Amino acid sequence: MKFIPHLITSGNLFCGILALVYLGEGQLIPASYCIFIAGVLDFFDGFAARLLKVAGDFGKQLDSLADVVTFGVVPGMMLFQISDQLTAWPFGQSAPLAVVYFPLIIGIFSALRLAKFNIDTRQTSSFLGLPTPANAFWIASVPFLIEANPLWVQETWINPYVLAAIALLSSILLVSELPLLSLKFKSWGFKANWAAYLLLIGMGISLFVFKFAGLAALVPLYILVSVIDNQLKNNEIPG
Repeated sequence: MKFIPHLITSGNLFCGILALVYLGEGQLIPASYCIFIAGVLDFFDGFAARLLKVAGDFGKQLDSLADVVTFGVVPGMMLFQISDQLTAWPFGQSAPLAVVYFPLIIGIFSALRLAKFNIDTRQTSSFLGLPTPANAFWIASVPFLIEANPLWVQETWINPYVLAAIALLSSILLVSELPLLSLKFKSWGFKANWAAYLLLIGMGISLFVFKFAGLAALVPLYILVSVIDNQLKNNEIPG
């Protein structure tokens, strides 16, 4: 029974490897689906470990190694592939190679984020910095944005410079000290979890209206709700 969480984590890693195969073939949408499936597995490996009471250091390290690939290397490679395609025919957008390859830094900062998380005792009930799965989901929405609005998107803000800026922003958020809420529910009461419920409802509406392209709202909404939640907690008067 103790190997069940490890098998689920290995499934997460396999999804990351499969996503890299798809990206190598220029298939962005299937690679995004791999990230989404991996996110589900990433949730259930921890759930299974707690349920079976087999949590330990081995599982923690395996989970981080899988996350580096699936939620770090893959989203960086995805933005790189999009940037690289935009500089090729028929789009022909011009940009220095340094700008085109810049999104690959997401993999490095994701590794830094996970190494920091593993030794940081302050992140047991909430997060400091953007979790790698949330960042990966956010970036995985870009192919769906392009598919839904190819001409409008490409003519306005999808270009190598903007993609490099997205990579820089996500890298900063990954290693920042910004307090962000966790979706680890200790109870189901609305008062104690209103921010988490608001985030889930907001994302549910965004996904319903815009489908997977709606994940583009994930990080902005996540940060906004977390900031409001932190501000209200700081303003609470004891007693």
